[in-house]
Amino acid sequence: MDTYKPMSGVANIRQSPPIDVTVPYEALWVNGKVILITGGASGFGAAFVRHWALHGATVIVGDINVAKGDALCREINKEINGKNQVHFVHCDVTDWQSQVSLFKEAVKLSPHGGLDCVVANAGIAGDDALMEARNLNAAEPPPPNLNIMAVNCTAVLYTTNLAQYWLRKNPASSPSSVDVDPATHVRDRHLMLLGSMASLGPIAIQPQYCAAKHAVLGLFRSLRSTSMLHGIRVNLLCPYFIETPIVTPTARMVLAGGAMGKVEDVVDAATRFVADSRILGRALVVGPKMHVRQKDNGEWDLVTPGATGSIEAACFEPCADDWEDVEAFNRNLIKLLNLVQASRGWIGWAQDMVKSVLYGVGLGR
Repeated sequence: MDTYKPMSGVANIRQSPPIDVTVPYEALWVNGKVILITGGASGFGAAFVRHWALHGATVIVGDINVAKGDALCREINKEINGKNQVHFVHCDVTDWQSQVSLFKEAVKLSPHGGLDCVVANAGIAGDDALMEARNLNAAEPPPPNLNIMAVNCTAVLYTTNLAQYWLRKNPASSPSSVDVDPATHVRDRHLMLLGSMASLGPIAIQPQYCAAKHAVLGLFRSLRSTSMLHGIRVNLLCPYFIETPIVTPTARMVLAGGAMGKVEDVVDAATRFVADSRILGRALVVGPKMHVRQKDNGEWDLVTPGATGSIEAACFEPCADDWEDVEAFNRNLIKLLNLVQASRGWIGWAQDMVKSVLYGVGLGR
């Protein structure tokens, strides 16, 4: 990761180099981390929970489906020899107070009284009310059901807001940096957002889902540098159509004859983000395996099999270097924010250390 040289003007962005997916990481780096995940009772959310728990993480699962969530946590705890590392908490992510309760309970369940990672995973898809046929003889149309937007956008904003609060309070954690040793940087401050290929391009007949995932991309692009003022690293995962129940029957018929992504590849990409605390402000798309070649700026091109320098991979990075073209407002704002952080100097460092010690002994909660 140390071979990438950003162009002039980009040094102000607190961001790690583009990801080389051929570089190995160690899943055991999640050992000891406390992870809160929304929508973790099914789909690849459930696969995340199982994989991270098996590698030593404590995971708090927030989901509206009590039966599935409770059963999943009991099953995983049994798999790991009765260790009580996975906990279920009922949560309706569209309800602010329900999410507040989830975070408070997660902190209580945490072995060290804090959260190292928050994964905004909850999401739904389905027939979009914006596309429903209307009775044109009616005096006026009824309001559409905007639940897809509520779950995939508003709820993510709730999770992000709460993560920004609790991650900064994580006891004995230190600001994220490209220079840390991921094997020892257990007390992390990490927010992982779940976007989609719909974050990057349109999906027909799914306007709400597409709008919501576009919003998640915008959220990520704004947060990935400014959140570093609080030492929080923000990463984005953008799965393509993955073989899970969220893919509707209609979508499956349209995709017939084409390839879909595999859950294990999504889990691998997500675990790279969670485990490797040197990764700051990056995004990965996950889909079917394809032949790709990395460009000088870190982005990937689709190439023919056997092309020079190509690899077969299920994930690649989009928007690898979009800060090169950022407008003057953002560029100057980031410079100003970095100056504010630098001005705190040793005094700011000492204040943060005192807070960390107080939280570590339980006096700061």
